[in-house]
Amino acid sequence: MRYTRTKRRAPSENPCTFPIILQQLLVDSFKWSLGGGPGGYVAAIKASQMGLKTACVEMRGTLGGTCLNVGCIPSKALLQSSHHYHDAKTHFADHGIVITGEVTMDVAKMQQGKAKSVSGLTGGIEYLFKKHGVDYLKGKGKLAGPNAVSVELNDGGSKALDTKNILIATGSEVTPLPPVPVDNAGGKIVDSTGALEISKVPTNMAVIGGGVIGLEMGSVWSRLGSKVTVIEFLDRICPSMDQGLTKEFQKTLKKQGFTFKLGTKVVKSEIQGDNVVLTTEPSKGGDAKEETYDLVLVATGRRPYTQGLGLEDMGIQTDRLGRIQVDGHFRTAVPSIYAIGDCIEGPMLAHKAEEEGIAAVETIAGFAGHVNYDAIPGRHTNTFFTLLP
Repeated sequence: MRYTRTKRRAPSENPCTFPIILQQLLVDSFKWSLGGGPGGYVAAIKASQMGLKTACVEMRGTLGGTCLNVGCIPSKALLQSSHHYHDAKTHFADHGIVITGEVTMDVAKMQQGKAKSVSGLTGGIEYLFKKHGVDYLKGKGKLAGPNAVSVELNDGGSKALDTKNILIATGSEVTPLPPVPVDNAGGKIVDSTGALEISKVPTNMAVIGGGVIGLEMGSVWSRLGSKVTVIEFLDRICPSMDQGLTKEFQKTLKKQGFTFKLGTKVVKSEIQGDNVVLTTEPSKGGDAKEETYDLVLVATGRRPYTQGLGLEDMGIQTDRLGRIQVDGHFRTAVPSIYAIGDCIEGPMLAHKAEEEGIAAVETIAGFAGHVNYDAIPGRHTNTFFTLLP
């Protein structure tokens, strides 16, 4: 468990205790419209509760980041709806529930329910910001100095902010796959965000990537009637997880109607009319094949969003994966600038970012912030339970 010091030291020992109030700025400007996520908004509220003057800068216009807007919450809403539909089609009769007539899915109504869940939660965070006195700026932020951030406001114009400490919680973005460029607006080749907005059930759907995100979204549309084909470069799905578990997981998905093409890579994609033609090859080399799908979901993982933040100008280093390098207290090479969540090393988990945000704020306030990473559960456990019929 994380240890939090609640008893304040004497002012002479801690220059950050009251009545001195520090100005803490949480920089949450995400390319791809990723706003104040679990790491950023939790840290902002915690900082305000500890008496720090706090502001949160984000770009989307709604709080909650990937998790609440285009990740965990909307995907689980669709999973729940598709689960009910699947039960009505296949299991209700087992319990003596007889439905006369055909069971159908109103996709538009399902999407409305998902949107309602999302708006309720994101609106709740904005209410908490107002309750705790967190200043909320809608725009894209960039480091302008060790103690300064410039913001391009969504409504136009810009604003310069001076601060004592900066916490970067910019999260992550979808990892592109060059042979299969995503066009969510076009609706034929989509990423995990576009898969949440599909307006009709595709007849034949390809999921590129056998990880939890692709399998989760593929399960939604498989339950609703799509023929789902998973194309994975490696020789098994969810390769970072227990092999025995993933074998059983794959058997369950096959019973749902999934088809798997493991040890396969996609080398080309082409939109032809209402279809997408994918050219694939064996990962270890071999003859190419072409296959046609109604819709293609690219789910090859996520990468830290750290570009365009002005890190290089500040001398803040990133590793080869683009993750910001921090010390054990989440400080970057610039002592006044901290970083947490998906944009630093470690699993990309909402609850991990939340704990890091709290620990970083406690450190800034002069207390002993700490995260016990051994106590952080992995997301895959949840995913398996939600996908199993």
